[in-house]
Amino acid sequence: GLPSGIKWASCNVGAEKPEDSGNYYAWGEVLPKEDYSWATYKYANGNYNKLTKYCNNASYGDNGFTDNKTTLAPKDDAARVNWGGSWRMPTDAEWAELIANCTWTWTTQNGINGYRVASKTNSNSIFLPAAGDRTVTGLGSVGNNGSYWSSSLDEGSPFYAWRLYFYSSDVSRGSGSRFIGRSVRPVCP
Repeated sequence: GLPSGIKWASCNVGAEKPEDSGNYYAWGEVLPKEDYSWATYKYANGNYNKLTKYCNNASYGDNGFTDNKTTLAPKDDAARVNWGGSWRMPTDAEWAELIANCTWTWTTQNGINGYRVASKTNSNSIFLPAAGDRTVTGLGSVGNNGSYWSSSLDEGSPFYAWRLYFYSSDVSRGSGSRFIGRSVRPVCP
């Protein structure tokens, strides 16, 4: 029931049912891993100001590197690579559309906290589990918050990418460090 007609998947990449967290991915990476840090991030040489792909500002590129790419290519999209077909990660604008056109209700599904996201047009809904995130220090607070990647680079700070994040009392969009492991909820046309 969204104006764009986009369809949202019923579960996260790596999940078997809607309330499962699924896998965690650094932005632009297509495999889960144990250590999420700048040292292990695929598209940086060890630091936020040594980016090797998806960089529009030479100050943050390795040796001044820029490629001006601001949306993930299909081969760097965890949804496309893992699910195939026309599945892909949502853009920041598509997360904004979901926020604006749905009713978000904090609830529990099979013992897991998260948001029931229901269309204001036809009441169709999805469940987004509060899956936390992953960093070098381990797992973020599962059950209290959720953090989902978009495919959109933060053009003002290219070491960040746009994401949806939420707590029981708030749903927002913002940018976050690309190396952090976050959930991926696919969309398709």
